[in-house]
Amino acid sequence: MSVPASPRTDTARLAGIVDRNHETAVDFLSELVRTPSDAPPGDCTAIAEVTAGWLETLGFEVERLHVPEAAFGAAGVAAAPNLIVREEFGPGPTVALAAHGDVPPPGHGWSIEPYAAVVRDGRMYGRGAAVAKSDIVAYALALRAIRQAGLSLGGTIELHVTWDEESGGEVGPPLILERRKTRPDFAICSGGSYAVGTRQNGCLHLEVTVEGRSAHAARPESGADAIEAALRIMQAVYELRDRLAADGRPPLVIGSLAAGTNPNMVADRARFVIDRRITPDEDPEAVETELIRLVERTGAGAGALKTHCTRLLLARPLTPVGEVARLSQAIRHAAAQELGEEIGEATSPLYSDARHYAAAGIPTITYGAGPRDPEDAHGHRADERITLDDLRRATRIIAAALVELLPAGARNAGRKS
Repeated sequence: MSVPASPRTDTARLAGIVDRNHETAVDFLSELVRTPSDAPPGDCTAIAEVTAGWLETLGFEVERLHVPEAAFGAAGVAAAPNLIVREEFGPGPTVALAAHGDVPPPGHGWSIEPYAAVVRDGRMYGRGAAVAKSDIVAYALALRAIRQAGLSLGGTIELHVTWDEESGGEVGPPLILERRKTRPDFAICSGGSYAVGTRQNGCLHLEVTVEGRSAHAARPESGADAIEAALRIMQAVYELRDRLAADGRPPLVIGSLAAGTNPNMVADRARFVIDRRITPDEDPEAVETELIRLVERTGAGAGALKTHCTRLLLARPLTPVGEVARLSQAIRHAAAQELGEEIGEATSPLYSDARHYAAAGIPTITYGAGPRDPEDAHGHRADERITLDDLRRATRIIAAALVELLPAGARNAGRKS
């Protein structure tokens, strides 16, 4: 008569399998980094197929959830399909592992070519290496290790890979949750650090358009200078930023600016976009109302003929729902065993796709392959990088946590890919 393996034995077996698959994980991540997926412009069709091909090579069946072109157009990204892998082990809860593969453009200041996937001193460098292509790899290889281990489990693990997180995530997880017949009981989303994320700031992107009246630069008094009015509004916005900082509230920046058509004309239009972060304790609608009132009041007093405010994005903060404590404990317990130290919970100043799962009532945390200090990964900066040992350890931790979350069941007799 066979004796069921102990949890410690299961963890050791999973760790060994992850180690044997580590070279495969590095090759997988290298190809993802070498495949550009910048947003904008947001054409992720090529990387979606590269990712699907790798997942199929790893032995998974991949569902391509096509997104209506109209929906992609509204989101400002191209029509790449969301990818779903679903592994059923038996009756029990469903755990979703959600990561995105779109990235911001690389910008300037790199010491290496941004898509070269160069490995140096145990780190892989390249745009998306840390945020969040490494999490796609960690989640996929954790699931593969569980399958190869043939453990006695119940429940289901899903892998969700999407391509529009950098533009708001409105056609990624929301579409998966809307169109799938099953609803996950738990969600683990891209995290990028050792800490378990249970709360995240939200974000408001507010586009401000200031209308003036054009005139010849030799007779500026006959026009209404939209640039001058916009500058006064922006000064008021920066003064608000300083007041928020003095109160310990989150950052506010003006992230883009465009104005005028010709140097010998008074500008008749100016446009800028405000990024206002929102803490989990703030009311997003109240934050938006306060900012719009400031802009409109200042614009009226600055000579603008008209001031328009358009919401581009309102990402609500991530706050704990349901059995988040159980989900967090599973990751923290596995991390403590792997790292030999207690791992805490954290609030992130960033916003991410995790909020969509929580908004659907799904207990959600963020956790993935990353350093102790998220700044060390250079996410969204030049020389973005991931320490390959962090990738290995995160994969081990996620695999062990998934086994803890899923109940004992009939022995999995599935494929041993």
